[in-house]
Amino acid sequence: MSREYETVIGLEVHVELATKTKIFCGCKTEFGGAINSHTCPICTGMPGALPILNKKVVEFAMAVGLATNCDITRLCKFDRKNYFYPDNPQDYQISQLYLPICRNGKVEIEVGDVKKEIGIHEIHMEEDAGKLVHDEWEDISIVDYNRSGVPLIEIVSEPDMRSADEVIAYLEKLRHTIQYLGASDCKLNEGSMRADVNISVREVGKKEFGTRTEMKNLNSFKAITHAIEGERARQIELLEMGKDVIQETRRWDDNKESSSSMRSKEDAKDYRYFPDPDLPPVSISEEWIKKIKDSQPELREEKLVRYETEYEIPKYDAEILTETRQVAELFEETSKLCDNTKMVSNFILGEMFRLLKEKDMDGTKIPFSPEHFAKLVKMVDKGVINIVVAKEVFEVLFKEDIDPEEYVKAHDLGVISDENELSEVIDRILAENPQSVEDYKGGKGKALGFLVGQTMKAMKGKAAPQKVNELLHSKLD
Repeated sequence: MSREYETVIGLEVHVELATKTKIFCGCKTEFGGAINSHTCPICTGMPGALPILNKKVVEFAMAVGLATNCDITRLCKFDRKNYFYPDNPQDYQISQLYLPICRNGKVEIEVGDVKKEIGIHEIHMEEDAGKLVHDEWEDISIVDYNRSGVPLIEIVSEPDMRSADEVIAYLEKLRHTIQYLGASDCKLNEGSMRADVNISVREVGKKEFGTRTEMKNLNSFKAITHAIEGERARQIELLEMGKDVIQETRRWDDNKESSSSMRSKEDAKDYRYFPDPDLPPVSISEEWIKKIKDSQPELREEKLVRYETEYEIPKYDAEILTETRQVAELFEETSKLCDNTKMVSNFILGEMFRLLKEKDMDGTKIPFSPEHFAKLVKMVDKGVINIVVAKEVFEVLFKEDIDPEEYVKAHDLGVISDENELSEVIDRILAENPQSVEDYKGGKGKALGFLVGQTMKAMKGKAAPQKVNELLHSKLD
């Protein structure tokens, strides 16, 4: 009889914070740039260079901690984590072991219709390491210290997840929360959000955890899902063969759909942590915590509830409209200016997301203003332009953020509702399509739609659809 196994998963999520400068120096944190162009003696670990803590890093860490129901440590300290890697210039990393800034948090996830709480053991602040750039042609590796000293928070979960679906739901919850706070853009493809997955398996019913492995090199939700499923299968196969699972760090190769051993898992004692002598403890007052708490924006979960009740938007649509804070703000600001929530929602869900996909853009950067968007909606409301023209103008608005009123006027796109002019065109369409006329009179309703389409085409989309329908009915009946 085959045994049943349960997967036990905990995550270490590293998030690069959206500060303009690094955690302990004034160098830029922006992604890209020539190799070693965003560096100074501090972030390259030069002897005698002294770190100075960036206050914004502390505030972002507190904001994330408060949003994930953590306790804020009133007196937190930095420690040196000593280890040697070529991309670690000081031979130690400044992190927090003994007194991390946030502890004992939790977030609620939902998979299907089942809700579940995932515990957060701690959130601590630390500096990122540099990056090795491998040149296979020259057979050399170059160290790029642009990323060295970029501020990170590491969010360490409890081993509360039991499937890949729960892991993805947890990561999505963190990503939305952190993006809404403005603490990070959380782009996995640029490394500003990275997850290491600790995974073990045990027989169903057992309380003791199995031997865990840590999966690294995961830069997409798809890779994380595949890595969890692949590692679960590998560990179960070993146990079924009577072999032991070795505690180790493994690298996931998304192309090969398999993992390989990187190194045996280091014990924390090997890092030789000790308090950093160059950085004083950080004292966090109740007033500072209150200031951060009071400045927190409305988070996605609150918006979802409000959109369904206040705007009467279906849950599925509300989830898309709140996918990013920027899209939600566009929706709310535009709706406030034009007082037509339904049409604003339709344009965003239809035309805007179509164009974002075509341009390979995400919803974090909206290329036009709510003021111009609202003008376009108002012009449709007032019958100045019809919906066909409005969609064409929206595409120009998306590309160039034009003033819709000026654009429509300059290109003579206003609705034509003059009865004589429309009647003349409709007579010609009817004469050119005798079969459709016969079909309509024979009871085929679709023929009317065809004739409306031909009329709109002849009028270059500028005819008033309602007027066209009225005149066609009048002439055909």
